[in-house]
Amino acid sequence: MIKKVILLISFPIFNLFAQNELSIEDAISIGLKNNFDIQISRLNFENSKNNARLGTSGFLPTLDASGNLGTSKSNQETNSPFSFGNSVTNSYGAQIALNWTLFDGFKMFVDNRRYEELTKLGEYQSKSIIEANVVNIAKMYYNAVQQELLLDVLKSTVEISRIRFEKVKMKNEIGGASSSDVLNSEVSLNNDLSNLLNQKLNYELAIKNLNLALGLSADNFIDVKNEISFDNAELNIDEIKQKAKDRNSLLLIARQNKMVASHLVESSKSNYYPKLLLNGSYGYRDQTTSSDSPRFAGDVTTKSTDGSLGLTLSFNLFNGLRNDIDIQSKMIDLDIQSLALKKVENELIGNLIEKFATYKIRMETVQLQSTNLKAAKRNLQLQMDKFNSGAINSLEFRDAQVNLAQAETNLITAKFQAKISILEIQQLAGEIVIQ
Repeated sequence: MIKKVILLISFPIFNLFAQNELSIEDAISIGLKNNFDIQISRLNFENSKNNARLGTSGFLPTLDASGNLGTSKSNQETNSPFSFGNSVTNSYGAQIALNWTLFDGFKMFVDNRRYEELTKLGEYQSKSIIEANVVNIAKMYYNAVQQELLLDVLKSTVEISRIRFEKVKMKNEIGGASSSDVLNSEVSLNNDLSNLLNQKLNYELAIKNLNLALGLSADNFIDVKNEISFDNAELNIDEIKQKAKDRNSLLLIARQNKMVASHLVESSKSNYYPKLLLNGSYGYRDQTTSSDSPRFAGDVTTKSTDGSLGLTLSFNLFNGLRNDIDIQSKMIDLDIQSLALKKVENELIGNLIEKFATYKIRMETVQLQSTNLKAAKRNLQLQMDKFNSGAINSLEFRDAQVNLAQAETNLITAKFQAKISILEIQQLAGEIVIQ
């Protein structure tokens, strides 16, 4: 059972594959580190956390600074005693402006809670993606194990067929077997060799798919552990249902979507309240005018500092009922999210019942195929002794050999399918914990 996945990889991946078999825990750790979908989901979660700040919700003021520098030239002809005549004016100045929303109908408080809920939503979405990828990596890993085990079965089958062919050929040479027996054993050997080649291809494709799931090069060499074990496969449907209601990622996402939708309704209601803003500014201005008029002996300079502080109260009286329309739209979206939540809950329980029933049947199949394999092994040994003593012909021995190979194949397939069922149930129950 997959319980924890800890990212503690401090050694090169190449050395890991070159020296040791790759365990399922190692595979998941590498996949969590390299998988592109997981990396993207984590960045999206970081982005949602980044947005959950007081400034985003409108609690904090804005402070803007501005400056200006300019020059202007004027040519005038007038009999006014106050005219500068031909003049050049240089000026510069600076200003700081403060704007602070003191009250906006509680919108900033609602938005702050909404951004916090969006952060949780991002966390659950990231968790769902990571869980899906962990299960996919596990499926690819156990499929590679399955294909390697099936490859071993066919290697053993080919070796038995080769020994059978050589014995029948030897018997034929001394007159103890017919040419038909030789041809039949040769055809069987060739068929087994053909099946072996196909299984080698299946194994190579499984390793390629595992590499891609781990975010590695498709031709990278991986040596998986060739066993499918069940540490604690006894599951209880009632416990699973309760865990799923508390932990299932899709259910948590649906709940958060409903929560966010409810905050959007509350945020829209703020439009019915007045808004109170604090405005303030402080500025400095310096202006110098040079003139050729005889009325001004020197440059005329003007320096000024200006400050202001005030409150602005605004209240919308009528905007074409847009506020009502907006609230109604948000309430409809809340109803949609409520229905979506109920749908996810119903589908979750239905999937759990289906997966649990499948799991029970597959575990029973594993027990049945284990018993069948023991019988097939005893039968093959019995038929081999009879074949060596000449009590049966090669075709009867071939039947026992085929039965053994089929029994081994059936058990491997049954174990793989049972393992996948357990993984799918763990995913639905939210039992795949990533640290």
